[in-house]
Amino acid sequence: MLNRFLLLLVLLAAPAAQAKAETAEIVLPVVPLSILAADGTLHEFRVELARTPEEQAQGLMFRKELAADRGMLFVNRRPRVSNFWMKNTYIPLDMVWIGPDWRILGAHENAVPHSTAAISSNVPVRATLEVPGGTVARLGLARGDRVTVNGLN
Repeated sequence: MLNRFLLLLVLLAAPAAQAKAETAEIVLPVVPLSILAADGTLHEFRVELARTPEEQAQGLMFRKELAADRGMLFVNRRPRVSNFWMKNTYIPLDMVWIGPDWRILGAHENAVPHSTAAISSNVPVRATLEVPGGTVARLGLARGDRVTVNGLN
């Protein structure tokens, strides 16, 4: 009887444990990030810093929402080509490529949720900023805009 009870308990708990694992997120430090546009407009965000391979692998997967002034910054120790996909990502994202001088090099806008298509910076970048889809167009972010992150530059 005890064995049946334990088996039933395991069977009932397994789906809940899997769902929790799929939605579990790594808690990352949140820091201010600002982007100074060529026209002098300052755009301010609060971003999570993803620095380790584990943090970067998790990224914004399984998130159901992301406020307009929030995002995630993927920081590379040295500039390198950054590659992403949107598998297990539920919201559209803009990916902003940031060069070694902390200026915007370009962006991939409105990445499609759940897509396994490769998204690449195609050039070495110091960091990649992920923000809600449509942010680049809404704010008019452009190549050459200056990015400042507390404690990084």
